[in-house]
Amino acid sequence: MSCNNCSEETCEIKSMINVSKGPRHGPAPIPEDGKWVQATKIKDICGLTHGIGWCAPQQGACKLTLNVKYGIIKESLIETIGCSGMTHSAAMAAEILCGKTILEALNSDLVCDAINTAMRELFLQIVYGRTQTAFSEGGLPIGSCMEDLGKGLRSQIGTMYSTESKGVRYLEMTEGYVLKLGLDTKNEVIGYQFINIGKMLDDIKNGTSYKDAFENNICTYGRFNEAVVKFDPRKE
Repeated sequence: MSCNNCSEETCEIKSMINVSKGPRHGPAPIPEDGKWVQATKIKDICGLTHGIGWCAPQQGACKLTLNVKYGIIKESLIETIGCSGMTHSAAMAAEILCGKTILEALNSDLVCDAINTAMRELFLQIVYGRTQTAFSEGGLPIGSCMEDLGKGLRSQIGTMYSTESKGVRYLEMTEGYVLKLGLDTKNEVIGYQFINIGKMLDDIKNGTSYKDAFENNICTYGRFNEAVVKFDPRKE
């Protein structure tokens, strides 16, 4: 029960006997960029890590990568899959995140449920020292998030489709857009032909003709050249 004469404590608490505190040790140290840190303030937090978030109806997901230096988000990478609106949400969130403390970012509207959830999950990892750089001296420089995309600076995406009656169709692999699947005599997949879209577009930007850029970046994986049946998985 509160009392008008008491501001921070109730009258009952104020009248109690004072018992001195015994142990006065600080928080348990957490591993951060090759150091053991007793974190008491946001500025004590460092680390690079990534994690996954999902939207409320669980129909879309976000992979969020953050590079945090002394409590401030210095670099972010936002990758989404699901509804078309998520890409626009990611664009806005990318503008919002950098320069904020991780506590500010945790309490910011990052436009999309999946991105907000990813921020929550990453906050937990970072403040508990469960980062990729926990034992890396000095952490990783700004630019490390971008390196996750590889030389083509494209998200690593796999898209597969299958039916019980017709089997599997590889559509998109890390290497690129699948042009053809290769089957053996048992009609089992033994390889595929693909186009590296990132390299193709780079060639076109550098002046190569569309036709040459396309043909020069067609590659194969597995035993595609030994296949007895080769077909377009999007049409056949």
